[in-house]
This record gives sequence, structure tokens and C-alpha cells, in this order.
Amino acid sequence: MLREENAGELIQGTLEMLILKALARGRLHGYAVAEWIQQTSQQVLKVEEGALYPALHRLELRGLLQAEWGASENNRRAKFYQLTTEGRKRLNAESHRWARLSAAVAFVMQAS
Repeated sequence: MLREENAGELIQGTLEMLILKALARGRLHGYAVAEWIQQTSQQVLKVEEGALYPALHRLELRGLLQAEWGASENNRRAKFYQLTTEGRKRLNAESHRWARLSAAVAFVMQAS
């Protein structure tokens, strides 16, 4: 599962959005996707393998990602993923939805 260290699980669907965001940068293998999310979140978010690979597979089945086998930086066989046109559209839509949602939560949390 995608975890925020010491804070429980994040909102359902967040992992898929973060995967799409990671792949907006270009073609990556699964481990590199998880590593990018963890590094970019300043080590706060950790993607568990048991959640990552099923999510990548779901996104591929829905036509949001395309995948091909290749060699990783340490010359090991790895499946590399990249966004499709539909994946870019979904990322854009999810980014807007997330911005609205997070702003709404911030308003609620700041209310007295």
C-alpha cells in the first residue's frame, strides 16, 4: 500500500495519480517509480511492492500506460512503463481534481 510514514493510508486512488505523475517525466521501471515517489515526497511516502505492481498492471490494462521489457541501469531485465495519450489526459484531470480536493480539505481544517 502507499503509506505516509506514521500516518496511515492515503486517499484511495492517490497511488495511481502519483504513478502517472512519476511517468510524466518519462519511461521508468517499477522500482524507479516507487523510488521517485519516495524521494520527491522527501521520504514521507513509501510505495509497497504489493500495491505498486498491481496498480501498474491496472493502469496498463486501462490503456493509461504502455509497457515493454528492457534492461535496467544495473543490466537486469525490467518492465519499463510510459504514459499513453490517455494517461496524460487522466493525469491532467486527476491533478485538477486533487487540487480542488486538497484546497477544500485545507479550508475545512482552517475553519474555527
